[in-house]
Amino acid sequence: MTKTDYFKAPMPRVFAHRGFSYLVPGVDENTIESFRAALDQGATHIETDTQATLDGVAVLFHDATLLRLMSVDARVSELTFAELSSYSLPNKGKVPSLDQVLRELPGVMLNIDIKSAGAVSPTVRAIEENSAHDRVLVSSFSNTRRKRALALLSRPVATSGSMADVLRIWVAHKFLGGFGLKALTRGLNALQLPCNYGPILFAQPRFIAAMAAIDIEVHFWTINELEQMRELLSMGASGIVTDRCDLAAKL
Repeated sequence: MTKTDYFKAPMPRVFAHRGFSYLVPGVDENTIESFRAALDQGATHIETDTQATLDGVAVLFHDATLLRLMSVDARVSELTFAELSSYSLPNKGKVPSLDQVLRELPGVMLNIDIKSAGAVSPTVRAIEENSAHDRVLVSSFSNTRRKRALALLSRPVATSGSMADVLRIWVAHKFLGGFGLKALTRGLNALQLPCNYGPILFAQPRFIAAMAAIDIEVHFWTINELEQMRELLSMGASGIVTDRCDLAAKL
């Protein structure tokens, strides 16, 4: 698998979940301000999401609609970027484009979750136009979206497995003695996963060690309690996705 500079910094990796707005008055999630706040707190990476506007701009926004954050009954995909920019987030922030973030924060390492099929090409275009291949990890809950993005990119980027990948890998580890793990993880750099998925417990030292043995990082989300962060890192986790990067960075 290809290693990029995305993984160059020492571990553990602190992924600020949608930036850092938890304790910052007037700052909204997934904004340039929240990303700057996270970096100031010691985050090494920013976890974020891409949707696409009607005119094909990749924007950093988690939800498909504006209802939760803006009380507007409209989908991101139904609005042009100019129209989306006319609305404000709860603290008066604006939804940024991926291009804006890559330009305004030239050193930022982004963990990008592509949230819709329509966001694949715009996300790829922003990465290409900013030559940001070493600064991004591309992921998605949809393996189809993730693989399509990787195929469209002109150079390799870091990537993590979808939940379907994670489950297949866990089954091979748990029930097949690790048979097939190298094939199942080919092309992957990391697994980003919850501590458990229903009855399946991923937060186990043996599973994390098995991934480390084949050079796969394990990042857990979304971890906000200090003691749980310590416990996961003591198990060998490579990184923590958290709303509290201020706490995680001190570890």
